[in-house]
Amino acid sequence: MPNQFLEDNFAPVTREHTATRLEVTGHLPDHLDGRYLRNGPNPLAADEDTYHWFLGDGMVHGVRLRDGRAEWYRNRWIRTPHVAGLLGEAPEAPNTGIGANTNVIGHAGRTLALIEGGLPAFELTEELDTVGQCDFDGTLPGGYTAHPKRDPRTGELHAVSYHFGAGNRVQYSVIGTDGRARRVLDIEVTGAPMMHDFSLTENHVVFYDLPVTFDPHQTPAHVDVPDPLTARTGRGVSSLPYRWNEDYPARVGVMPREGGNGDVRWFDVEPCYVFHPLNAYDDGDRVVLDVVRHSRVFDRALHGPAEGVPTLDRWTVDLAAGKVLEERLDDHGQEFPRVDERLVGRAHRYGYAVAADGESRLTGALHKHDLHKGSLERHTFGPGRVPGEFVFVPSGVDAAEDDGVLMGFVFDAATQRSDLTLLDAATLETVAAVHLPGRVPHGFHGNWVPVG
Repeated sequence: MPNQFLEDNFAPVTREHTATRLEVTGHLPDHLDGRYLRNGPNPLAADEDTYHWFLGDGMVHGVRLRDGRAEWYRNRWIRTPHVAGLLGEAPEAPNTGIGANTNVIGHAGRTLALIEGGLPAFELTEELDTVGQCDFDGTLPGGYTAHPKRDPRTGELHAVSYHFGAGNRVQYSVIGTDGRARRVLDIEVTGAPMMHDFSLTENHVVFYDLPVTFDPHQTPAHVDVPDPLTARTGRGVSSLPYRWNEDYPARVGVMPREGGNGDVRWFDVEPCYVFHPLNAYDDGDRVVLDVVRHSRVFDRALHGPAEGVPTLDRWTVDLAAGKVLEERLDDHGQEFPRVDERLVGRAHRYGYAVAADGESRLTGALHKHDLHKGSLERHTFGPGRVPGEFVFVPSGVDAAEDDGVLMGFVFDAATQRSDLTLLDAATLETVAAVHLPGRVPHGFHGNWVPVG
């Protein structure tokens, strides 16, 4: 049976580009001075039967914008020793870890490619070449996460990391603006969950302890345990060893920011899975969590999340009453939710997400939610044009929440090329499109990394 995560625009590209003086349709705002970066899996080789979308070799794509121009586009594989060997740049080495393939951020003067599961981050140059593994100057050995949250007040990175070898513990960490860990704390959970993301508010850290757990039986017999996340069959990628677990309780944990393991309060929710929260904030004795909810994942579909329509839901944790109110905000299928990063952990009005169906197919539209009005606007990109995740970039430091642009890659099936597309966040009208020399495969997460 074909593997949908190796077909169409999920299929990997086979070359790296360095293109300068890119053609632009429309007008790039003059204030944009930085790089739009996006990470995703791009396997050098994959076994169609066992390949899981989450396990492909990492490739970062980037566009440099300055003074109304698009100066360059680059795409680069993350050079693990294994990848460098396959590319003929070094003696071929066994695979000792998936190249960070999930997110890419800027922090403390570094460009960091990120992955979850207790695997290491990789530092990149400004031009996206690999420097090497990053353990935050030795202050956080043993891997990181794909989804840190930057506190807009302090500039610190908060994160929750998991690893199947940690048993019933996940790790909460805070990385300072100097790029070094100032706090590392173990939190007890029910078992060995896949804790893909977490939420941060001004006063709390929120853990999602949900029923997708490590399953050693999911790993093919020819793959050695106990390191199935990094194992390969020859050059084919092994299946992800996490499965839906009917017997695992679904719950969220709320901990005061400066609290410890004993201060976490746990609240039951209906069984489901959350890859990505939109945002969270405190409201008196309540903690409000806006999340994209999957009814289940990795139960029957084992190559990627493809079991039901993901919806935008709100969970309101009532700390005084000791319960959670769960409600549906939007029934439309969607994923990759984003918010104005200046409002992480604070009350937000707007959220943005990519339209998706229940088979992990992105369906050619971008959603804009007005959570004050309870309304939804859609921007469609035209026949055969499919967007990935879009991020919000404000027009200035003090700009209003919706005053800025949304930017992300859009694939055009007719030309087999992609554009970096910019939309006016307020109107969803197209502002500009930067035309790239090739296509950007469907991937995961990116960010705008400004200069300075």
